[in-house]
Amino acid sequence: VQLQAFGGGLVQAGGYLMLSCVASGKIDKVDLMGWYRQAPGKQRELVARITSGGSTNYADSVKGRFTISRDNAKNMVYLQMNSLKPEDTAVYYCHLREVGLGYVGERYDWWGQGTQVTVSS
Repeated sequence: VQLQAFGGGLVQAGGYLMLSCVASGKIDKVDLMGWYRQAPGKQRELVARITSGGSTNYADSVKGRFTISRDNAKNMVYLQMNSLKPEDTAVYYCHLREVGLGYVGERYDWWGQGTQVTVSS
């Protein structure tokens, strides 16, 4: 399974960006899809995730500004980021959790290569 993320870039504070991620390869069943980010010197943190049924949760720091969505048919996940702040600067990673069909509880986590988002003040 491969995840390819794109849409990052440089934007001024208050601006917006949209990240996209597409998953390819043999996937038994997609469960969660989401976005994480890692700023220099900090741990990777959850930004937003969405279940196959459309339930979402967000980090407190992005609630009301970011919106996650997905296209199940295309195995794609999107992150619309509005009102960007300098503290949103980070490498953003796409994540997919696959449910395997071999045994109960079989799970796999897949990660994209990351896309840089830089917000200037």
